[in-house]
Amino acid sequence: PLSFALRSPEVLDGVEAVLSSGMPRRVPLATRVPLERTFEVQIGALPMPDGSGVSAVLFLRDLTSARRLEAMRVDFVANASHELRTPLATLIGFIETLQGPAREDTQARERFLEIMRVQALRMTRLIDDLLSLSRIELREHVAPTSVVDLGALARQMVDAQGPPAEARGATVRFEDGSGSYPVPGDADELARVIENLIENAVKYGGGHVGVSLSREEDPRLGRRIVLSVTSAGPGIPPAQLPRLTERFYRVDVASSRARGGTGLGLAIVKHSLNRHRGRLAIESTVGQGTTVRVSLPEYGATGELPRAADQT
Repeated sequence: PLSFALRSPEVLDGVEAVLSSGMPRRVPLATRVPLERTFEVQIGALPMPDGSGVSAVLFLRDLTSARRLEAMRVDFVANASHELRTPLATLIGFIETLQGPAREDTQARERFLEIMRVQALRMTRLIDDLLSLSRIELREHVAPTSVVDLGALARQMVDAQGPPAEARGATVRFEDGSGSYPVPGDADELARVIENLIENAVKYGGGHVGVSLSREEDPRLGRRIVLSVTSAGPGIPPAQLPRLTERFYRVDVASSRARGGTGLGLAIVKHSLNRHRGRLAIESTVGQGTTVRVSLPEYGATGELPRAADQT
């Protein structure tokens, strides 16, 4: 019986209606086991070849990915709007105050202008991250066509992030100062990946942040270069680790905003690594710190650059 395979009253009623009337129907179908999936079922009548009656043909169109993408789009717009609304409301409030009660108050004006500057910078960071994420997603399917020395790039980013880290009371050290680590890649995107990882380690870990490079042989993926960023700090609960690369997801929303985080840094890292055939692994123990590892294919000795087909 069809009801053994499709336990959906809408589909079963639709089949009965088509068999009795001969008119096609479209009905929804949602399954929960073994996975949550959504289908559109088109039911049509098909005369039997011997003329003995009418049978029903069911055509199932899987809408799961489309629905998931639509939900992500709605969440993205809602989160972006929320993130922009708060600093905008702050700016408008202080502008109105400066135009009214604090018009002649010099001390209040200086204090309010500094707050407005901070909020404007927050919006600028958010918009910059949104634009970066959009650009990366548009090119995610295009394999890089140049070679980058990940060691030299990591040293540059450690030097650049040193002064800002010291201002926050942290230190950043490159723990492997020699050797070449060539990978197929886009230098600007990989620099942004390293920058985001170091910034996160400094913001949420603090203390000493170590950056190191190593090589490994993966049985399936071949020779890989691994960039590790390790920091002390409170660590991250295991239940929250899988969600860290989601857009706007934060372990501690208030703390992240206070530190200038936009919630997009690891999303940018994830999409950049997708383009570079990279892997991201985050290991953390509450109260002991966090280690983030990025694995990238090593540039081969043959000198061949990756092809677009290699992305799969």
